Amino acid sequence: MAAGVSRISIDPGAPVAPFEQMRAQLLDQMRAGELPAGARLPTVRQLASDLGVAPGTVARAYKELEAIGAIETRGRNGTVVAWSTDAGERRVEELAAQLVRVSLENDVSADRVRSIVDAALTRPTAAG
Repeated sequence: MAAGVSRISIDPGAPVAPFEQMRAQLLDQMRAGELPAGARLPTVRQLASDLGVAPGTVARAYKELEAIGAIETRGRNGTVVAWSTDAGERRVEELAAQLVRVSLENDVSADRVRSIVDAALTRPTAAG
């Protein structure tokens, strides 16, 4: 098992779904450099077995991470970490460009967009 992945723990009594606990812990380990870009992750079945959860739980966490570009599945070559500081910043830049396009299409002023983004950045869920 990858070094950081062995530290994942799932609290079945937590109000947060197990897949979300796993997703957040993996992403935190990527951000901390404990799971660097290129690190190979365990298979869905292996990690499910190690953590005592259903394979669907791991699959959903992996799917969520893949959707944000944090990991990529390479078929028979397995699943690897794709996230890095540069990749994270590129994703934010892509989303910012998309936000600009949508705001122009909908005639939302730059000042209003800034206030919306500032409000989103101050919400506790923005970090997670």
